[in-house]
This record gives sequence, C-alpha cells and structure tokens, in this order.
Amino acid sequence: MSPRPGPRNLLTDVPGLTVGHATDERVGTGVTVLRCAHPFVAAVDVRGGGPGVRETETLAPENLVPGVHAIVLTGGSVFGLAAADAVTARLSVQGTGLQLRPGSKHIPIVPAAVLHDLMNPGDKDWGEAPPYRALGVQALDAAAEQFALGAVGAGRGAQAGTAKGGIGSASLDLGDGIVVGALAAVNSIGSTLMPDGETFWAWPFERDDEFGGHRPGAVMPDLDPLADLGRLMPGAATTLAVVACNAALTKAEAKRVAIMAQDGMARAIRPIHTPFDGDLVFSLASGAVPLGERLPREVDVARIGTVAADCLARAIARGVFEAR
Repeated sequence: MSPRPGPRNLLTDVPGLTVGHATDERVGTGVTVLRCAHPFVAAVDVRGGGPGVRETETLAPENLVPGVHAIVLTGGSVFGLAAADAVTARLSVQGTGLQLRPGSKHIPIVPAAVLHDLMNPGDKDWGEAPPYRALGVQALDAAAEQFALGAVGAGRGAQAGTAKGGIGSASLDLGDGIVVGALAAVNSIGSTLMPDGETFWAWPFERDDEFGGHRPGAVMPDLDPLADLGRLMPGAATTLAVVACNAALTKAEAKRVAIMAQDGMARAIRPIHTPFDGDLVFSLASGAVPLGERLPREVDVARIGTVAADCLARAIARGVFEAR
C-alpha cells in the first residue's frame, strides 16, 4: 500500500486525538484545543524570533514529565494564555492529569502557544476580562475527531502575508501501521502563495487537489519576499503547528520529528522564521506502534519526520485555502 491521506485527511486520523475550536466573532479571535485520550509523548521546536508559550520547557527531553494531556493554540497574544489555564482546570476536574500520590489532585500537562491577532478588526476593548478563559473551555468541550478548517478557532483572526490565514490540517497513512498528521494555525508574515496569487508554495506536496490544484504556469520572477507586506512588527505574525504520529517515540525522537517537521513551514511559507514570527512545532506520539521491527529504529524516525514535514506543508496551504 502506498502512502495516502487518512480517511479524514486531518490530524485526528492519528488515533487518540480530538480537536475543538471556539470562535469569538465579535472580538475576531479564537482558541483551538487538541485533546489526547491518554498522555502522548511530546516535544517542541521553536524557530521564530518572537514566541509566546507556556509549558514548553517541560517538554525538553532531559526533563521529567513523560507526556501531555492537551495542547492549546490560541489567538490573543499573551492574553490568550489564559485559555490554557482554563483547559488545565477543566481537565483536572474531569479526573485527567498526573497524580503525585493516590487521591491527590490531578495535574494536567497543557502546553500552549499564542499568535498575535490583536490588530485585526474586532472589539479588543475587554478591560480586565479577556475572553480566552471561556473560549478555552468551549474549545475543549467541542473536541472531536471531525473539525472545521479555515477562519475558525485560533485561525479566526489570522493573516498569512496579505491573504487571510486560518486553521489547516492534513494526514498520511504510510501503509505499514504508522499514521502521521499535522495541524497548523497560519498567521505568517511570509506568503503561502507564489507571485501569481493562486499557486501555493506547497503545491508539489498536494494530494487530491486539497488546496485547489493550482500549478505554476511559468518561471517565477525574482522578488523581494518582504516587499509591500506591511506587517513587519514584532509579534505580529506566527505559525503554530502540531505534528503527531501513532508510533512509540521517545521524547528525544519526538524532538527530532519536530525539528524535521519545521521544513514543512519552509516549503509552504516565504519567508519564514523571521525575527518577527513566533513559529514553532509541537510533536506528539501516541506510542501505539512499536518501531525498529522491520527497519532500524533510526530509519523509522527519519521516515516519520519526513512525512511530518510534508503533512505540515499541506496543512499550511489548506488553512489558507479554506480561509479564502
């Protein structure tokens, strides 16, 4: 069996993951929550110059916590981090999280990352009551295997260069039991589109016309990739991404997959990882499929990382395509 997109062509083709959105149309923002059915091994790779994060150091391979219970992607810049507080409290009440001793309070591990959407149209005059706590709870409660793409959740207020940004996702079943998926909230300074305004930089990786099927009709001219973008402001753009697989990765291997998956951003957005961006990739692994049985373990990890980069490039293009 040759690799093909999974049945939903979404991150949730990786068993054990659900995704929920909450969108505030009045404010022009939102939250996206990924919930894990059990603790997933996790890592993160940060490449942008202006990240806004929570609990990312917990994921370092040398640190103790073995897995995560959810991940929060949110608009609102630093104010959006309140969504992760709400998700953490909600999960604890539901009995999800680490217990340091029997009968003690559950401690969910919920890393989060924010994108800056405070300058888009919408009422940001929220005083001391930003909407993100409530949005975090709504997004968690909405988590399901099927979820919307485009200008929803964390992608509601996103912008991709001069085009509308949004939430995108894609998956690939390798045919040997391993499934890889990606999700992106695209809010980039760089463009996902070639100079013709129709063809995505990620076009070589497209499956089944999932983002329009456009192909470049001629050699692209040289261009200044930052010309006329008008968005060169610290913290004003970020692409947040999650890649996941059902393999039994260690934290160090999950980190390598996150590093490799960053190439998917470079294939889909030009320019990327600027001083203004907060770009990062979370990497999750469910542990269901053992590695190293047919091929050397390192080869399996390399295959997963390669496919994760391809899925992420497709997810980024799908997010912008669906938002348009």
